[in-house]
Amino acid sequence: MFKQQCWWITGASSGIGAALARALAGRGASVILSGRNVQALEAVAKDCPDALLLPFEATDYPGIPEIAERAWAWKGRVDGLVNNAGISQRSLAVDTTFEIYQRMIGVDLLGPIALTQALLPRMVKAGGGRIVAIASVAGLVGVAMRTAYCAAKHGLVGYHDALRAENEHLGIQVHVVAPGSVRTDVARNALTADGTRRGASDSAIDNGMPPEEAAREILAAIETGRRELVLAKGFERDIVGMRRQDPEALFDKLSAMVREGYAKKLAADKQR
Repeated sequence: MFKQQCWWITGASSGIGAALARALAGRGASVILSGRNVQALEAVAKDCPDALLLPFEATDYPGIPEIAERAWAWKGRVDGLVNNAGISQRSLAVDTTFEIYQRMIGVDLLGPIALTQALLPRMVKAGGGRIVAIASVAGLVGVAMRTAYCAAKHGLVGYHDALRAENEHLGIQVHVVAPGSVRTDVARNALTADGTRRGASDSAIDNGMPPEEAAREILAAIETGRRELVLAKGFERDIVGMRRQDPEALFDKLSAMVREGYAKKLAADKQR
């Protein structure tokens, strides 16, 4: 279904975004690659026969309408938008400055909303399109050490769910993807309590799903019209089920994890 379509991927310089760009290009799609790291975007573009590099800063809200205009003008349409760009967090709320919450929500929530709002009227006028939100298990479950990230990703899920309800009858298909641990640099690039880059991965991420596998599963879900995909295994998938079926038991489990040293375990992962 992707052949000769035009897909726009944010956060396309690495991880899931880069894997999705390559997978879409491999299926005959034209791809628009966005992110901040131009050199990394250029490396991804080498694997994509028909690609447009469109770097921008996610929080440049005044500039986003013009970016959306340039993206649409390239092929005269955008068949699919993947809201993938974002940053994560590894810090306790009690230690975290308010500025971290502002930055996280600005990048992970307001950035995708600004971009979608700029593109949505064109998609509706053109008769439809697909919008994909790369959220997180942390967008469905409140996970320790990630209060700002959870706030942003819960908002991202809610926005896209409401967007679907409003626009599905107009041909806009919205897919929400909630990955668990995927083998990317998300933990290394995560913000700490004072806003500095964590600079180290953790064992869950290092043992996570390869991004290429994640991309295959995401495209398969899009092809079948699946509205929500929990892209996680084991404990991470289980806690999503618990949140929906037995939230009190989940709250007990997550609180116990912290009491038993979850924060210290992440600190130990950082130092190894």
